[in-house]
Amino acid sequence: MNKVSRHRLDPLLSPRSIAFVGASTRPDTPGNDMIRMIRRGGYKGTVFAVNPNAKDIDGVPCFPSLRDLPSPPDLAVLAVKNERLEEALNQAIEAGAKAAVIFASAQLEGDTSPNLSQRLAERARAAQMPICGPNCMGFYNDLDNVWICGFPSPRVPRPGSIALIAHSGSVFGSLAHNDPRLRFALAVSPGQELTLTIADYISYAVDRPEVNVVGLFMETARDPAGFRAALEKAASREVPVVALKVGRTDAAAKAALTHTGAIAGSDTAYQALFDRYGVLRVETIDELAATLMLMAEGRRAGPGGLVSIHDSGGERELIIDLAERAGVDFAKISDQTRQSVAARLEPGLEADNPLDAWGTGKDFVPQFAACFEDLMKDGNASIGLFAADIRDGYYLHKGFADAAMIVAPRTEKPIAVVTNYTQVRHDTIASTLSDAGVPVLDGTFNALVAVRGALAYRDFLARPKDIAAASTANVNTIKERIAGRGTLSEIESLAVLAAWNIPFVKHQPVASRNEAIAAARQIGFPVVLKTAAQNVAHKSDVGGVSLDIADDAALIAAYDDTAARLGAKAVVAQQMPAGVELSLGMVRDPQFGPVIVIGAGGILVELLDDRVSTLPPFGPATALRLLNRLKLRKLLEGMRSRPPVDLKRLAETLSRFSVMCDALKDVVVEIDINPLVCGADIAAVDALIVT
Repeated sequence: MNKVSRHRLDPLLSPRSIAFVGASTRPDTPGNDMIRMIRRGGYKGTVFAVNPNAKDIDGVPCFPSLRDLPSPPDLAVLAVKNERLEEALNQAIEAGAKAAVIFASAQLEGDTSPNLSQRLAERARAAQMPICGPNCMGFYNDLDNVWICGFPSPRVPRPGSIALIAHSGSVFGSLAHNDPRLRFALAVSPGQELTLTIADYISYAVDRPEVNVVGLFMETARDPAGFRAALEKAASREVPVVALKVGRTDAAAKAALTHTGAIAGSDTAYQALFDRYGVLRVETIDELAATLMLMAEGRRAGPGGLVSIHDSGGERELIIDLAERAGVDFAKISDQTRQSVAARLEPGLEADNPLDAWGTGKDFVPQFAACFEDLMKDGNASIGLFAADIRDGYYLHKGFADAAMIVAPRTEKPIAVVTNYTQVRHDTIASTLSDAGVPVLDGTFNALVAVRGALAYRDFLARPKDIAAASTANVNTIKERIAGRGTLSEIESLAVLAAWNIPFVKHQPVASRNEAIAAARQIGFPVVLKTAAQNVAHKSDVGGVSLDIADDAALIAAYDDTAARLGAKAVVAQQMPAGVELSLGMVRDPQFGPVIVIGAGGILVELLDDRVSTLPPFGPATALRLLNRLKLRKLLEGMRSRPPVDLKRLAETLSRFSVMCDALKDVVVEIDINPLVCGADIAAVDALIVT
């Protein structure tokens, strides 16, 4: 074991001694397989087997019970039935075991309350015992040769730099048992997370200097505060985290009172959290594996975009099409690079990026190597792909592999070989490339997702320090005024915005025709008339908004109609000139607190999938980065004779809003500004706050 100091999870993940309770002499059983696997993994510590009916199992001495061991074990592996779990855990604690693994489900038919899982958790917490499981598949610590699993597998001890934590045992098995290119430092199946959660394993992994990347297949964060802290720790150590988060859809929006609440299910909070800490999100297990392999090499993408070299014109076109869908930009190579590449190409081939370099095949190894090296040397190249459907036993593909391995040590930029078809047979050649530090990524789109992740992490590391806007609001006074009020009126909501200097339109509450006329004349025509009826959250849905009122007569007609249908209380407001309409909102997530959502506004807020989310508070630099990710970003630059929006002022407004949301997070559950009109001026037209 390579560590000097002991971590609190070392008794579990890097134990000096292990007791296998439920060890068996019977082949093809978990009790027998776990003994064989700890041996196969090359474990160097002390191993005990607990079985009252055997003297030894595969050379491991047996003892009748944990009480009979010659010394307390660091780790007790409990491979017993649910009915024996409680007794086994009690014995492990009494014997001085410092950690435990539980394979069984910890579910009993007709169990009482508290149930078995709750009783085990209470007992373990009282003993300060970390537990992996129950209902887990164990773990592999390849750095320290600790394999705790109750099943055989063909894997071999090949320590690497990937840490994997998978809530799905099947995903754990798929990635840990099938592909030797995935070289793990640590792979954990945490099961039901009785006392430890993914947060604990992430924290442990990033403390190991050998770990270059952490992969997650996760259902939920059972310890939200710990999960956030673990991601923050990974970010501070510059260890990228790649997450496949399942269970993204959510019906919680049914109860939401604001537009923001209606579009922001629980997944929005995870996306906001991932944005804050640079977590790379993927959609499939193949994308997860590809991204882990690329990031595991430890090379970081620099400035610029992707370069790629191909042996096929058609597959060159394919990657161009898919790169646009993946959101990956190709590097614009310099004239010098073009000239250098052109001098090496056979007639009829164009020096470009992506590059099709296949001609007649003459001297193809040095030709491909030289062309690929030229591309990688270009100042705008940040990462390189060598695209070829390599297969074992073919001299041509061995030559492509040789060319890639020639270039790899000549650059510090990340490179990979990518196959366009995921089912090519290339076990031997892929292993050779991986040994040389050139990962082989199967599937064009999977590889592009991995590249997108590498570029996104580069951008995350390059984010400028961002200071949130200063606040002069009297927060305690505002909290006392609004706490417990439920849904605030528009006037009350806008008054809260005023405390944080968030701009809004001129407006006045009215309760009669004469008051409406007086307000309109003071504000100046044209004006807007809106109902102020209680319990009307979305005024336009009930015909409670009249726009472009130009004079007294039009105002009287609008007011009389609104008053007859919805009541006398109304608001007369300034009619904002046309501009880009944004929506700006906050929802308080039960796990991670306030989440800011910025997106298309007006009537399009729930129709267009154009929104971004992050956690408050944040500064203007973060606000600009978020705006740049919106599809409507170009509209802010001014189009069709409209003036450009003052982006600096808009970013400061968004920052002040985030500071307000963070300050009021204890008393406010939803905030909705829709629209925030952005033109020559910037102003909130309507606001709704739910306490």
